[in-house]
Amino acid sequence: MPERKRIFLIEDNRGDIRLIQEALKSTATECDVIVARDGMEAMQILQAQDPYPDLILLDLNLPKKDGREVLAEIKADPLLKHIPVVVLTTSRNEEDIHKSYDLHVNCYIAKSRNLPQLFKIIQGIEEFWLETATLPIRTG
Repeated sequence: MPERKRIFLIEDNRGDIRLIQEALKSTATECDVIVARDGMEAMQILQAQDPYPDLILLDLNLPKKDGREVLAEIKADPLLKHIPVVVLTTSRNEEDIHKSYDLHVNCYIAKSRNLPQLFKIIQGIEEFWLETATLPIRTG
């Protein structure tokens, strides 16, 4: 039996958390979702994970420490930088997009407020990152 995939969702909006969790339940891959609601909590959880998550879904606009800072810390940490990070945010700002890629985000996706479209986006993320892509072995 294949090992369950682990997704770390860093999102402060309760409604978005619920929708993303529901969308992930409707996908083919069995996965556990760990949630952090602000950037400081996210880094504390990440540094205590064993094993690390297979994928991080990161909102940019977070309280306490914003997603840009979290992304920079993840990609600067030799133990965390191999984890794929997908920015999933409402921002379509070109500066946010460029800054995220400058910080080595693996993918930048603007959230849709259209529920069927959001489910399609989450399904696409799950299919690509957890079924198609070859990821490094999780270590902690």
